[in-house]
Amino acid sequence: MSRAVEVDTLHVLTLTPFFPSDQNEVSGCFIAEPIQHLKRFGVDSSVIAVSPIHHPRKRPSPSAVAEWVRYPQIPGTLGLSSAGRLLYARLVGRVRKLHAGNPVDVIHAHGALPCGHAAALLSRRLGIPFVVSVHGLDVFNTCFHGGTPAKWRRQESSAVYLAARTVICISEKVQQILREGMDSSVSSAVVYNGTDTELFSPGVAATAPPEKAPPEKEILIVGNLIRSKGHELVFRAIARLGTLFPRLRCQIIGEGPERARLEALASELGLGQRVRFVGRQSRAAVADAMRACSVFVLPSRNEGLGCVYLEAMACGKPVIACRGQGIDEIIEHGRNGWLIPAEGLDELAQALSTLLQSGDVSARLGAAARETVLNGLTLSHQAQRLACIYREATARSIPAPAS
Repeated sequence: MSRAVEVDTLHVLTLTPFFPSDQNEVSGCFIAEPIQHLKRFGVDSSVIAVSPIHHPRKRPSPSAVAEWVRYPQIPGTLGLSSAGRLLYARLVGRVRKLHAGNPVDVIHAHGALPCGHAAALLSRRLGIPFVVSVHGLDVFNTCFHGGTPAKWRRQESSAVYLAARTVICISEKVQQILREGMDSSVSSAVVYNGTDTELFSPGVAATAPPEKAPPEKEILIVGNLIRSKGHELVFRAIARLGTLFPRLRCQIIGEGPERARLEALASELGLGQRVRFVGRQSRAAVADAMRACSVFVLPSRNEGLGCVYLEAMACGKPVIACRGQGIDEIIEHGRNGWLIPAEGLDELAQALSTLLQSGDVSARLGAAARETVLNGLTLSHQAQRLACIYREATARSIPAPAS
């Protein structure tokens, strides 16, 4: 990556519901980590992380500085269409004071609702341009359902996108959904998530006990324990491969509402001793697990991109993902990873069989995967692209702030 150039420093205010906290040090790391690299490109950041008042109070993580602000919201998705206005009311005094002491050049909101909506109102009131990032396939916050509340969320989300200087999409897949769903054209750009290639790198896992031999082969899954991630598909594929790989193990990192059901399924398939649920882990522990695994698998059918794929690729591991998701813009099947159809049990079993049996194929895919990340998907690449978008946002005039 080229070194930073001398430019005037910008002050960016980040508004986000996702950020590391004392409760969860890995939540929102995909936002916190690039912020640390933005200074190299002339960007200073202030962060306001937000949480509804009916959620437990959060405090800053020592590794990620932010001011946590609570705001009123009707619990669940029903109150999401009005949450931006309520958040704005909580923030306007704080942001006005911050802006008076250290002028904010750009507001970067993460998610249209509530942060993007609040940013649009702050922009109108204070005359500060804003951009908004979309991190998933539910671009219009319909929660993939219809009904009047979903219509309200779609209307508010669309208004936010029209008001933003740029809508930042984490993949072309997300950008396509945005453009197809809007009645009017919007300014948008694709900025892929970046990866910490020093933390996520090939090598010996630091926490692996040197005196114990690792299992013959190990599959790793990292993701929330929800139906869309495809854990069940992996279990059924492992069961099919039982005679071919009798010592095959599967480690699962993550927590979620599906844990009890998945544990029961593993037992039903006779995998009780071969599947290990380890819960949420630190970033360092995840990196170690990726270095130690044979294959990384996440057959998710609802991914805007998926940072964990990039992290496993950075560790030099063969990665199996699904076609039709944002990650298929990064993975070229058979060159730097492996793609299967969503719900493709036969294809997943065959992919695992091939990669677990052939060390040469796995090594070749893993090396190419690492090179792919180094050539355009590091945190510095992401920060540089964001810095360019911020500067473009300040180059256009904005209406005078409301009195």
